[in-house]
This record gives sequence, structure tokens and C-alpha cells, in this order.
Amino acid sequence: MATTLTPVPIHPHLTLKAGTSWSDAWRRCLTVAPEAFQDDRVLNLWGSAWRADGRALSATSPVDGSPIAGPPRLDRDTAHQAVRASLDQHRAWRHIPLDERRARVAATLDALTEHRELLALLLVWEIGKPWRLAQADVDRAIDGVRWYVDGIEPMLDGRAPLDGPVSNIASWNYPMSVLVHAMLVQALAGNAVIAKTPTDGGVACLTLASALAAREGIPATLVSGSGGELSQALVRAPEIGCVSFVGGRDTGAAVATAVADLGKRHVLEQEGLNTWGIWNYSDWDALTAVVPKLFDYGKQRCTAYPRFVVQRQLFDEFLAAYLPAVRTLRVGHPLAVEKPDDPYPELDFGPVINAAKAKELRDQVAEAIDRGAVPLHRGREADARLLPGQDTSAYVHPVTLLNPPPSSPLHHAEPFGPVDTIVLVDTEAELLAAMNASNGALVATLSTDDRATFDRLAPQIRAFKVGHGKPRSRGDRDELFGGFGASWSGAFVGGELLVRAVTQGPDDERLPGNFPDYHLMA
Repeated sequence: MATTLTPVPIHPHLTLKAGTSWSDAWRRCLTVAPEAFQDDRVLNLWGSAWRADGRALSATSPVDGSPIAGPPRLDRDTAHQAVRASLDQHRAWRHIPLDERRARVAATLDALTEHRELLALLLVWEIGKPWRLAQADVDRAIDGVRWYVDGIEPMLDGRAPLDGPVSNIASWNYPMSVLVHAMLVQALAGNAVIAKTPTDGGVACLTLASALAAREGIPATLVSGSGGELSQALVRAPEIGCVSFVGGRDTGAAVATAVADLGKRHVLEQEGLNTWGIWNYSDWDALTAVVPKLFDYGKQRCTAYPRFVVQRQLFDEFLAAYLPAVRTLRVGHPLAVEKPDDPYPELDFGPVINAAKAKELRDQVAEAIDRGAVPLHRGREADARLLPGQDTSAYVHPVTLLNPPPSSPLHHAEPFGPVDTIVLVDTEAELLAAMNASNGALVATLSTDDRATFDRLAPQIRAFKVGHGKPRSRGDRDELFGGFGASWSGAFVGGELLVRAVTQGPDDERLPGNFPDYHLMA
């Protein structure tokens, strides 16, 4: 079936920034880590060796639909071999003195810092991040792990590594600041680590990061494959000491069932509909200032806010603050500049992760409008910064809908794209019901002028973090992170809790977390 292209945008003067093509990035990868990159494919890392096994799939960049390296998918039997080899690494690594583990992780961070621009460029091509956000993803990984390197001793006092390696299965949107960050902290704590490359993107970036870590002796395994094919090895295998998962609720529920049946240590971060409530509020300038920031990376974040719940009598003032802000959003090709040597463009977001996701979002928006939702804003492709003639099938321009119908996925689920929905309410009870629509969320915000009102309502919002007029985030370093309801299962993380989640303490220890038989905040 032929790919359907959206109309060509009107920016004939733009060109690709010099030295940033995919071929430029790939040549640099071959030079920096020839052991991990081979001709036109990446390799899998297991048993302390890079291997040309697995069937390399084709892939395209969401940026312009051009070919890029795809994941080399292993079969189930090879994945089991990789897990058994990781257990051998784990049994040796757990006895390495902490000072040496810390030195090796620190050396890895130095190498990641040296190649931060290449890592960021790979993120641009593989998952469509604008340059500013791609660099931030790399820097947050490096800075976050350095914090653990500097303060790990008291966190490990009286604790020991797990009995087996930690298996990491994460979504594609934050390969460095979530996945690589977790892997290096887990290794610092004395565990071998296994990571599955996300199916939708990030394989080259993760391969380069893993190559730099493996050179320093970090016991890392990096494999690719379908979740269904590899779950028996990466989730259910008896060798696995802990499963760390970041992703959607459907897959997360299957993983949660498996680890519960096995009694296995787990950290499962799942999606939720994060909401922003407006009640008896008047600081509209503050709201106008924050709205564009909420669209960073096209709301493809676990802590994005796609739903506003607005007091009906304030709706006109809300719109007067919201609409001018959403009209300032800068969308386009992350590497498109007017002159080849110009700085990287300043964008709020580029494409979504792939053309299929873009079509899904467009279809959901069209269906919601057909069933009664009111379109309040729709971005225009003519306003986007795109290269002349490029494939634009993965680009979704910002959309805002009023009152999506209950039958629409946009009513109850996270769209994971640049689509805002607004629900109007008349009472505090309606406000809370609308803010709790997804049975648990990671973050929420309530904008209200009265602190007493916030203090009374915030505890009734089923989100792990609730901001007063300000967005909340996953957090870095010592900030606790978890989720309520269906948005989280297993141990909480952040600061010392991330280390506790992947180490063994006293026999009667109850980890802070959201478990089937108890919920413990700290």
C-alpha cells in the first residue's frame, strides 16, 4: 500500500542543517563504536559480546520518513541465552567493590558526556525530538546518575544486590533520561542489567550508550525483539531479579500479572490521564505563560497534561488566556534551518513517533468532532517549519477540543500526542470526578486562588503528585516518584527509593510502593 503524504508545506527556503543528516550520524557511530555498529545495522549485546544475530527490521525516521536503522529482533531461545549469560555477569559483578563500580559508572558518564551531541542527534532522527529536548534527555541521564555516584554509600548501607539481573522494558520517548539512567543506577547498586530496545525507536542511541558503558566494564545486555516473543525471557525467567517497566496500561497489566504470579520484584510505571483543574482562579497571565511548555515534545510524555477541567463560569476567561498561548506553538522539522550553518531551530515539538500514531490521533479527533466535540483550535500545516517536499505523514498539528464525548478515547485515555481536551464542570464534586477519570494518574495540577481550597481538594485527586498552579514532573535525583491506581504497580522510585527498589534489605522490609496487598507512600 502506498504511503499517503499530507500536503507539502510552504517553506521552500529551509534546508537541512549542515552535518546533521542521518548518514552523518551513522558514520559517526561507526567511528565511535565500530564494535556495536556494522554496515547498515546495529548489533545485540549479550554475554559480554556484540553479536550480529536477530533479524534486522527496516525502520523509518518520523522526522521525514527516510530509512534509518531498525531493531535486530532476537527469537525467544536466543533471548533466554542472553538472560542466562546476564545472570553469570550478575554473580560476578555483585562482588565487585563499590569503589570500583562507582569508578566504572563515572567513566561511562564521562564517555556519554564526550558524545552527548551525537547521542542527541540520534534521538532527533529516531524519535523526532527537537534539539533542545534531545540534549536535555541526554543531560538529565548524565547529571542524574552523577548524583547517585556522589551519594551512593548511605543508600547502600545494610543492603545487597538482588539475586539476579534487572530487566528493563521501557517506552521509546526517553531512552536516555529514563532507560539509560535506570540501567546505570541499577549497575552502581551491584546488579547486572538487561534492556530491551523499544520497538518504536531509539535503537541506535541506546546501542551507542550501551557500547560506551560496556567498554568501561558495566555488565549490560541490550537486545531487541517483540514484547510477546521476549516476555517469557525478560519477565518470567527465573534468572531475573527485578522487572522495571515503563509503558502503556495494556502491556503493563500483562507484565503486572506475570510478576505477581511469580512474586518477582517489580517497578511498573504506566500511563494515566493527567489533568489540570481550574477552579475560582484569576492568575491568567501565569496560565498563558505555562501553556506552550505543556506541549513540549508534542505531549509525548508520561507527565504531560492533555486534559483541562474548567469551572464553567470561568470558561471565557480561560479561553482568553489559553488560545493566544496555543497559537504561539512552534512545530516543524527539528533540523530545518534557513542557512546550513544556522543554529538548531527553536521548536516546541516535531513529529509524533510514527505515521501510524499520527493517523490514529487524526482519526480520534475527527471521530470526536463527529460525535459532538467542539474544535476550539487546530494548528495549520502552513505554519510549520518543514523542508520542501518532505514526507509529513508523522506530523500532527496542535488540536484543542471541548467536551469530547464519553464514547471517544479522548474522553478517558491519554492521547500521547498534541491534543488537548477541555471538560466544563459546575461543582467541586464534578471537578474531582473529571480529574479522576482514569483511575489514577502520575501528576495533576489544580489552579485556584485560595490555598485552603487547594489543601482541601488536592488530597482527593488521584494523582501521585499534585501541583498548585504549576506543572509537576517525574522529578530528578532525590524526588520521590510513583503513581496511584492503575498508573503504577510495584516499588516507587526517585532518590534513595530507586536504589532500594533494586537491592535487598531486611527480611521483613516493605518497600514503599503500590502493591496488590498494600500501598505505602514512604
